[in-house]
Amino acid sequence: MSVLRCMFLLLAALACGGGAAWAQAAPDAPPRKAFRVCQDPNNLPFSNVAGDGFENKIAELFARDLGLPLTYYSFPNRLAFIRNTLRYKLPDEDYRCDVVLGVPAGFDQVSATKPYYRSTYALVFPKGKGLDAVRNSDDLLALPPEQLRALRIGVYDRSPASLWLARHELVDRGVPYAMMSPDPEQYPGQIIERDLAQGKIDAAIVWGPIAGYFARRVRSPELQVAPMKSEPGLPFEYAMAMGVRYGEPAWKKQIEDLIERHRGAILAILREYGVPLVDEGAATAAK
Repeated sequence: MSVLRCMFLLLAALACGGGAAWAQAAPDAPPRKAFRVCQDPNNLPFSNVAGDGFENKIAELFARDLGLPLTYYSFPNRLAFIRNTLRYKLPDEDYRCDVVLGVPAGFDQVSATKPYYRSTYALVFPKGKGLDAVRNSDDLLALPPEQLRALRIGVYDRSPASLWLARHELVDRGVPYAMMSPDPEQYPGQIIERDLAQGKIDAAIVWGPIAGYFARRVRSPELQVAPMKSEPGLPFEYAMAMGVRYGEPAWKKQIEDLIERHRGAILAILREYGVPLVDEGAATAAK
């Protein structure tokens, strides 16, 4: 589980002369004619068909370096996303796309690169409603019991947030949201942009990139973001990588080299989109 920025300034610093060499695939594969990305068409802050997500901006960065046109193959990121994008191939046809720009590190449905950022789940709440002193999940738990047990906290089902509520005997304070919806118009940030902003819930615990991006988008009420702290057996921090098909080690190395070469630009994009970053300097060393 981003937003806009000075990435365009960073694009000017890309190597101009080396693009053609990087555009070449492995010796046993034909030269790549495009940088073909698998994406969700409506999943901000990550991606959308208008190219507004931070994964879109990273894709533009990489395509420019490679000297290749950027193309997308879109499919809603629900069940079987990888099967219907990265692995999708009809007889006598080529694959529709070659890389997914956001997968959990170690995700076994793809050959995952080294991580390129690490984020954490976060609590989002409106200022001026009694939670202004909350800076992390410990502060939330330290609230007076009568205040804590009056909160309505939105969480996605089967997420670390729902497990956290159960661990701290706050299940009755949770307002559950379905992790996956058959509605293609639904997007994860609705929990913040719609329900939290309209006062239907008092707070929400969501994946950090969603928290940071949509907290900035909502103008009224002003929203605050506080990171959740991992607990024994209940991690909130996760490293994110990119994914290619198995059996394409040269392409995987090429993507990893792009990540390494443009680490500074990538982190600038993530910050611009409000992504809460954990241990930025060691992002690619995270496991």
